[in-house]
Amino acid sequence: MEINLSMDLLWQQISNTGALECVAVCFGVTEVLLARKDKVLLYPAGIISICAGAVVLIQAKLYAETLLNAYYLVMSIYGWAKWNSKSGFGAPQISRSSKIEQLVSWGIALVGWGVLYGFLTGFTDSDVPLLDSLISSTAWAGMWLLAKRKLENWIWLNISNLIAIPLLIYKGLILFAILTVFLFVVAIFGYLDWKKKLENDPYELQPV
Repeated sequence: MEINLSMDLLWQQISNTGALECVAVCFGVTEVLLARKDKVLLYPAGIISICAGAVVLIQAKLYAETLLNAYYLVMSIYGWAKWNSKSGFGAPQISRSSKIEQLVSWGIALVGWGVLYGFLTGFTDSDVPLLDSLISSTAWAGMWLLAKRKLENWIWLNISNLIAIPLLIYKGLILFAILTVFLFVVAIFGYLDWKKKLENDPYELQPV
């Protein structure tokens, strides 16, 4: 009986999902599947998802995640240009993060967390500033590494996904929560796929 009630409630929440949330979810799924396959088309799909999702997040008062979407937009444009570039600016091959890149990613996550938390508590009516800011800062680190085609991007993105799932459920964004569960699973396989490519690449350079 309780299971039926839970499924009815879930279906009701999904049925009430707005068009923009559906668009964001569909293109978000497309983006992560293309990322797993190491396809540059992940970026235009991501841009559509970002723009639609930003409106939904503002309505839910998830301001840090809205800022995260703005960052996603910038990094998507940057990554799209970088992946397409044939010059030294480009990132033609998957590689591991160097020690410096690891430090930078940690700095993005920790400093970003503090800055976002301060912004949310000081200038918004956010009721979940601690988690909202942590989700965004760890995803910032992941997107920076994705643009550079670094294997460790999947780890940072999944830290963000893992924290985001219960928060999205709490906020009633059930379809977004289901999408994030899907992204979490795909990111695991994305990491394994990229790692396999690295192991099979005889020309892989060791990071310093």
